[in-house]
Amino acid sequence: MRSPLHLSIILCAALCSFAQSFAQSTPASIYAESFRQGQTRIVENRFEIKLTPQDSTYRERIKDSHGADRYVFSVIPQGPEGDTVITSWQVKLVDLRHPFYENVLQSSQQLSPDPKNVLWWLDPSKFAPIPIASRRIIKVDSFYITLQVKAFHFTPSDSPYVDSMAVAVEFTNTDPRVPDTVQK
Repeated sequence: MRSPLHLSIILCAALCSFAQSFAQSTPASIYAESFRQGQTRIVENRFEIKLTPQDSTYRERIKDSHGADRYVFSVIPQGPEGDTVITSWQVKLVDLRHPFYENVLQSSQQLSPDPKNVLWWLDPSKFAPIPIASRRIIKVDSFYITLQVKAFHFTPSDSPYVDSMAVAVEFTNTDPRVPDTVQK
């Protein structure tokens, strides 16, 4: 028969192993701030997008806190030039009052090697600058956009061509990195 101390050690080891495997499977959050810093707040919204080659583009108007259309949120497929296959998706947010900015989800308007400047690029390849499972949080003006790829599938499985992707999207005025008990 094992002693209570021995059982405690076994239980502790099992819990540590579980915690380690859970931590490895929980995607990291990556945070960046847009080059656009202002006071605009939005009508909060949460939805999931299911993308396929047949339904490869998503577009929605985002309202400001006064109920006026303020931004256009879109998800656009990317692939080899002149081909119909998809290798990734690009997420864009355009301010309708300042449409000359191509994508206000960028942290810099300049080309940059910093991975935080491409949080809007949903690239499932193993060479992507941001791991596909990462939770992406981008602050624009005075609101936040969270992007989280929930699922994706390559066809064939050993190719770079994506035949489906599910993306959870959240627009919120409160920082999603802060626990609810701390937020004001």
